[in-house]
Amino acid sequence: MVSKNQNVAPSPYILFPGNAREALTFYSEIFGCQLFLHTFSAFERTDGPANAIAHGGLVDGPVKLYGADAAVGQASVKMEGMMLTLLGVAEPSVLHQWFNQLSVSGTIIEPLQRRAWGATDGQVIDRFGLCWLVGYED
Repeated sequence: MVSKNQNVAPSPYILFPGNAREALTFYSEIFGCQLFLHTFSAFERTDGPANAIAHGGLVDGPVKLYGADAAVGQASVKMEGMMLTLLGVAEPSVLHQWFNQLSVSGTIIEPLQRRAWGATDGQVIDRFGLCWLVGYED
């Protein structure tokens, strides 16, 4: 069993197509995490706009997620065949709230619902293109 104070790996690092600030802010507000953002300018990078995010992330909360704006010539995220999971990481009421917030301007693939095997889960693609599987055991 992992202590709540230990780091758990891996943590996703997402390259966004120029909207990392908006995306990471969105996630920090949903999950109540501390947000940090560093610009290309702050890192003395010249391979993108000065105000683009060179490195950012969520810390001190229930979700650990990192990201940046894709640099010139670098591919940005396209989620296929992968989901970010939020399974049993919070109370059911909180998971329902997160699912609803991730759904805003996104696409619900499967509503959060009770399954025949006794669990509740659902899938949503948020407005930034990330696919989330949210659920819990009943």
